[in-house]
Amino acid sequence: MLIEDYALLSNLHTAALVSRDGSVDWLCLPRFDSAACFAALLGRPEHGRWLIAPSGEPRSVRRRYLPETLVLETTFEAEDGAVRLLDFMPPGRDETVLARIVEGLEGEVEISTELELRFEYGSAVPWVRRQDGTWLAVVGPNAVRIESGIELEGRDFMSVGSATVAAGERLAFALTWFASHGEPPAPVQADAALEETETFWREWSGRCTYDGEWAEPVRSSLRVLKGLIYEPTGGIVAAATTSLPEWPGGSRNWDYRYCWLRDATLTLVALIDSGYLDEARAWREWLFRAAAGRPSDLQIMYGVAGERRLAEYEAEWLPGYESSTPVRVGNAASEQMQLDVYGEIIDAFTTARTHGLEASDHAWRLSVNLLEFLEEAWQKPDAGIWEARGPSRHFTHSKVMAWVAFDRAIFTSERWGRDGPVDRWRSIRDEIHADVCANGFDARLGSFVQSYGSTRLDASLLLIPLVDFLPVEDERVAGTIEAIGRSLAQDGLIARYESDEENVQVDGLPPGEGVFLPCSFWYAADLALLGRLDEARALYERLLGLRNDLGLISEEYDPESGRMLGNFPQAFTHLALVACAYVLERGGTPRKKGPG
Repeated sequence: MLIEDYALLSNLHTAALVSRDGSVDWLCLPRFDSAACFAALLGRPEHGRWLIAPSGEPRSVRRRYLPETLVLETTFEAEDGAVRLLDFMPPGRDETVLARIVEGLEGEVEISTELELRFEYGSAVPWVRRQDGTWLAVVGPNAVRIESGIELEGRDFMSVGSATVAAGERLAFALTWFASHGEPPAPVQADAALEETETFWREWSGRCTYDGEWAEPVRSSLRVLKGLIYEPTGGIVAAATTSLPEWPGGSRNWDYRYCWLRDATLTLVALIDSGYLDEARAWREWLFRAAAGRPSDLQIMYGVAGERRLAEYEAEWLPGYESSTPVRVGNAASEQMQLDVYGEIIDAFTTARTHGLEASDHAWRLSVNLLEFLEEAWQKPDAGIWEARGPSRHFTHSKVMAWVAFDRAIFTSERWGRDGPVDRWRSIRDEIHADVCANGFDARLGSFVQSYGSTRLDASLLLIPLVDFLPVEDERVAGTIEAIGRSLAQDGLIARYESDEENVQVDGLPPGEGVFLPCSFWYAADLALLGRLDEARALYERLLGLRNDLGLISEEYDPESGRMLGNFPQAFTHLALVACAYVLERGGTPRKKGPG
């Protein structure tokens, strides 16, 4: 299956991916970053999946989300009739439930089910036993109650069965995870759970205040972001998956089931501007907890509950998506120094205050502590926004975001009377600005560059006008946008940087990846700021066309093969999609730093 052939299900504790042919190939229980009970996405069927589909090859397959929900409807038309399959995960429950309902629409269709439960990323086969009319699967700390509308039998460490479904008939199925040392949960009432799930999502979608030109993609993207929230803490994971490759067969395969601080401002803006203050407040509270501690120990990412130790290891027994290895669990980039996150946190706090959330003394105290550390640290090299695994460098974007940290703190102090060494902050802000303009700009290229002393371009520089470091009218900014559009474009879409042998020295990895879709949205936003609205709108519409039939989009894209790459669905891309829509709605007018 292609990455874009998958659909997202979520119960706000974890998420599942369902293929176009009716197979659940990815599910982590009981939460996003725990051991997967379905991992066929990263290997073969025997690593865990749950297929429910017509026994023969269907004539056609159509799918959609039921309006304003994450309830997936897949309609199969077979030789002798048609059935629809409803897949959903009821939110708001203590236990994790994955439910599936088959409904006959026309004629009679034979339906087959194949269930291969595997934990620890396909390496642990559970014992399955019958109990009280259902099946229980147990291995280590994990147990799953299996409810099936089809009689099951064991075969080759699978649970299989088939039945004929006539028009008007319904078969219900459910998996419910529970701790193996506890009591099995009550049976799932599938129809009631379906109604509960539909009601939840429609009520949540109904709170969206965006009703502009791009209502469908914006509202759809906001539902994806909601689906990537770990509700108990308010943390939002970057994606539901690990190790989906940035290039098929390559080694750029990372675990994205964690919460990046870099997404903070975009997340808050998207949620607040769209009417979701509760989610924005929960995300800010997550930030408070995650960033607590010594400023020098600030990480770029954390676990969904704020966990700091995200040790990375390789699951050698998994062959990976399209033989893309290694398959990684955990993320060693959590140990990197990345200076830009200081600016992103303080910018997020300022954004929250100026766009509707109540003031927070905690946020201000944390900001002052971070700035005290950054007064000296901004001069150090770091790993940069792209988490380079090569030598540390003085990345231009990192310095720009250090400038943002002091700029936003000065703004907050002046506007709301917050106490702080504002004169010293102004001096440091001016020093950083001068340093970036002197060392991060190449006059011969007429462009800002990736790092000091380099002549290489980097799409992170598209953020310079979007964070108000310099106005878009400045010839250095306009030159940077022009240079990136000329040198980093692949079929009109923007790559992060030049992925060639020379860049191995920067990121420490073999060359080869797709275009980075958030960068393409940034480029569209910059074009709008330049007044090139027709070009910006055309690029935006093209990017929207890259989404799959359900409105989902990944991190990267290969223009040559026309397929998605990277982890899926990607919060950063959906956030950039929403942010760009608002820029275009404003007719290219920059976002105000203050209210409104």
